[in-house]
Amino acid sequence: MTNKIFVTGIHTNIGKTVASACLVEAFKADYWKPIQAGDLHQTDSDTIKSLVDFDVQIIPSTYELQTAASPHYAAQIEDIIIDIQSFTIENSSNTLIIEGAGGLCSPINNEYLNIDLIIQLKVPVVVVINNYLGSINHSIMTIQTLQQANIDIIGIIFVGDEVKSSEAFIVAHTNVKKIGYIPFTKQLDKQFIQTQAEQFKTIL
Repeated sequence: MTNKIFVTGIHTNIGKTVASACLVEAFKADYWKPIQAGDLHQTDSDTIKSLVDFDVQIIPSTYELQTAASPHYAAQIEDIIIDIQSFTIENSSNTLIIEGAGGLCSPINNEYLNIDLIIQLKVPVVVVINNYLGSINHSIMTIQTLQQANIDIIGIIFVGDEVKSSEAFIVAHTNVKKIGYIPFTKQLDKQFIQTQAEQFKTIL
């Protein structure tokens, strides 16, 4: 059993923050976005606070970058050095949801990728998958990369339009279980997150 979960995805802008909100709500968990790149006026941490129905504990981002780009490039533009050794988790009895920036192999600096951050933090992963043309390829490559690194995968959360044939193929080919599905909604609010969070309460 773990009380820390790293939320990664097969691509950028596919629903990691919404999935994270559902997990935060399900476990009344703390939330941490180690690297925030872009839109510092409405960060992912701000989004989480607006979507969950309790006074969530937000762990401040270790790095906040103004440029909406890969962390390594945003840091370069802003003359900031991202040190992978600076990412640490304080001991806590509460569940902690950690949301990565971009995809699994997005670089955080000129040497390390998001997967290296996961390895450093020694936490299991939830993989967020959005069904689109090419998502089977991206999903299998992401999961195989995690498996080759011996990173524990709790399961897959599918988001957006449901494509059962694609989802079944990914689950069968990777042998990683589906732990939930979050549909697309035009009304993204606390009620939606509370409803979707129910399905995740027993995954740990």
